[in-house]
Parts: sequence; structure tokens; C-alpha cells
Amino acid sequence: MSRAFVKEDRPDTEPLPDLPVSPHPNWVTPRGLAALRDRLEAVRAALAHLKARTDRLDRLPEKAAERDIRYLEARLASAIPVDPAGQPKDEAAFGARVTVADDEGRETVYEIVGEDEADAARNLIAPQSPLARALIGAHVGDVVEWRRPAGTVELEVIAITYG
Repeated sequence: MSRAFVKEDRPDTEPLPDLPVSPHPNWVTPRGLAALRDRLEAVRAALAHLKARTDRLDRLPEKAAERDIRYLEARLASAIPVDPAGQPKDEAAFGARVTVADDEGRETVYEIVGEDEADAARNLIAPQSPLARALIGAHVGDVVEWRRPAGTVELEVIAITYG
């Protein structure tokens, strides 16, 4: 018998291991909460589509979708919604858009959002990140130190807004 037809590893009925869930509080902005719900619905729809296939020999995509559903359901169950409108207007906190200037005068806007919404490429930072920890509690005019592996950078807080 060909080795191609010998079943190895684990049975198809075993779920994939769960994705790791952060130990930090799961603060979410209203936009982040909506995005989690949208992602959950999209994965559920994808799973339904996968299960409707006539050729279901490869069950790995279904197992991955089921794992993602478990993760998203856990994140929604632990979500702590924070309305940025209720945050202190003169202080950087969760949900704030903070405009900073480096020592060369370049301005950058960072938004402090939940972990699932964070995206460094779009300057959306999680509250546990070193930059967010430096910014939280700062006021306009404050200079904060952002400790990075490449070295510490001083940033002046230019503006704080909530949207």
C-alpha cells in the first residue's frame, strides 16, 4: 500500500490549538468592538461556505475557521468597551489621538486603541505598547520618553483629541 494513503498524525476530528489570548484587560473602542463583531460574522460565513463544499477532503480550513471563531468569541466575551467621549479631554488616555513631535519637528498622530485593533502601520497602538505607556497620562506640552530597542526618543505632545 502506498504511504500516501496511510493516515498519520492526529484524527481529522481534533480541533486546532486555540490562539493565545492576551492576559491584559481587553479594552475596546466602539470602532474596535464593531470590528470584532464584523470579523466574527465574516469567519462564521466563511465556515458555512467551507462546510457547504461538495469536496471536503481538506478539513484544515474548517478547523482554522472554528479556531478563529473560538478566539473571536473569547475576545468579545472579555471586551471592556470604553467610550472615548468619556475620557479626560486634556490628558492622553485610551481612545485618544495624540499628536507628537520628535526632536526634528516631525509630527505624527498615534491613536491608543485595543489590542485587536492595533496596527503599527496605521499608527494605531495598543495600551500595553511602550509608546502608549509613555503617552498615557501626558498633557499637551509634556515631553515623554519613548524607550525603544533602537534607543530612547523624546516626543513633545502637541495635541490630544478624541473622536
